[in-house]
Amino acid sequence: MAEQPGTGVAPPRLYRPEEIAAVLGCSAWWVKDRARRRLIPFARVGRAYRFTAEHLAEIIRLHEERPARAHQPVTARTVAKTDAQQAEAPQRAAPTTRLRARPPARARQRQFSTVA
Repeated sequence: MAEQPGTGVAPPRLYRPEEIAAVLGCSAWWVKDRARRRLIPFARVGRAYRFTAEHLAEIIRLHEERPARAHQPVTARTVAKTDAQQAEAPQRAAPTTRLRARPPARARQRQFSTVA
């Protein structure tokens, strides 16, 4: 990589959306769309979106999911308790609702038409 004249420091490598998408395992369209909506960090070179390694690390941090509660170690005792609880739990059926078809558009027009 070439150094910037007078500074002795190389500029950061800029990655294209396709390269970032390949690392993230998503589409280039997703990367460009998020950049366009200003949801992920990026650099704009002309009309093109470019990303540095720092941008990629921040994108990963932004979309990182954390556990909702502290992790409990699984032991034989907790597994047996969980199995017993599952056996005792009653099986509930989901409530069913009967769907009704909407009347045809012609019938709706006659229903709401007014007579002058």
